[in-house]
Amino acid sequence: MLPGNINPRQMKAMMKKLGMQVEPIEDVQSIVIKTPKGNWVFGPSEVTEMTMQGVTTYQITGKPTFEEAALEIPAEDIAMVAEQAQVPAEKAKEALVATNGDIAEAIVKLSSP
Repeated sequence: MLPGNINPRQMKAMMKKLGMQVEPIEDVQSIVIKTPKGNWVFGPSEVTEMTMQGVTTYQITGKPTFEEAALEIPAEDIAMVAEQAQVPAEKAKEALVATNGDIAEAIVKLSSP
């Protein structure tokens, strides 16, 4: 029983009168929220879709894990570091990954004894 002795059927009728529609989304297996820094991944979760005054929102109930985005190093950056530090492209790429893509820092790292 809901607060104030309102049963679920009455609550649904009241919400409908207010122009509010709430529906569960069944059998959700996973949800991924992508960001520049990485992805929030929810496994099986409860998801509710709510529409009110023409606006639809979603509520996710579950525990996410965060997966950091893999660093993408442009080929031009690898070539520049390899040329400037006079090292093979593979070593240039390793230095760029170690310095989170910082070209200047990678060159200095490779040029230092």
